[in-house]
Amino acid sequence: MSEFLFGTVGSPIATPKKPGGSLGAVQTIASLGLTALELGWVQSVRVSEQTCAQIKQEAQKLSIAISVHAPYFINLNADETEWPKSRKRLMDAAYYGNLAGATDIVFHPGSYFQKTPEEVLPIAIKRLSGCIDELKKTKNPVTLRPEVMGKSAMLGSLEDTLVMAGELDQVLPCIDFAHLHARPGDGSNNSEAEWKKILEHYAQSLGRDKLKHLHIHLSGIEYTSKGEKNHVPLQESDLKVGELFKALKSAGAGGRIMCESPIMEEDALYMKKLWESL
Repeated sequence: MSEFLFGTVGSPIATPKKPGGSLGAVQTIASLGLTALELGWVQSVRVSEQTCAQIKQEAQKLSIAISVHAPYFINLNADETEWPKSRKRLMDAAYYGNLAGATDIVFHPGSYFQKTPEEVLPIAIKRLSGCIDELKKTKNPVTLRPEVMGKSAMLGSLEDTLVMAGELDQVLPCIDFAHLHARPGDGSNNSEAEWKKILEHYAQSLGRDKLKHLHIHLSGIEYTSKGEKNHVPLQESDLKVGELFKALKSAGAGGRIMCESPIMEEDALYMKKLWESL
């Protein structure tokens, strides 16, 4: 039977001031009975190799699975002058993330800038391919995970991420199911049948074994006809988490479910309990 690890994206709210930081976050995750932490390096990667070694050691000691959310300011479709900065942010997250024991590096793939996905994807794939080549040269085994985005103007539809993952080694989607629900802007993608269809498409695109290694972001969500507006607590949203979990269960899915709700660990524990009750 496949299982999910549950945790938060960023330090839990209950993380104390001392030891604080990522180290305190790892300890807090363990004390809450959660099993995964995504380091929220969303503004920039400002961490020393020494701190990374401490995070890795503590996470291994407490059996906490580590991933990284790379800085928001990454765009695979940036212009020629901006792309080197985007690339550096992604590669820094991968380098320091690996040192901190992270297996997965989540990032926002960028914007279409009024172009079509068909025009943008070849550029994105070529650039991502260069990043993977560098990871291979340095023997860095992390998986880069372009995130499914919640607005239709953003590069990062489910299809975009499946195409990238299908073309490249060491690339798999980060599926944000709240974003998948919000992106069409019409309240769809909210039933067990719809989720099953999406998971089946994922399995056919990347191989059924990949369903056992999903990296999921989840929260409640508010949206408009243009897509995502903001993240809200699960119980304040129309997202039917129970329906999603039934679909994941019947697909034999496993991996990590990382909570991005404003009440992070509270909702992470709620999801863990809901999953275990199925």
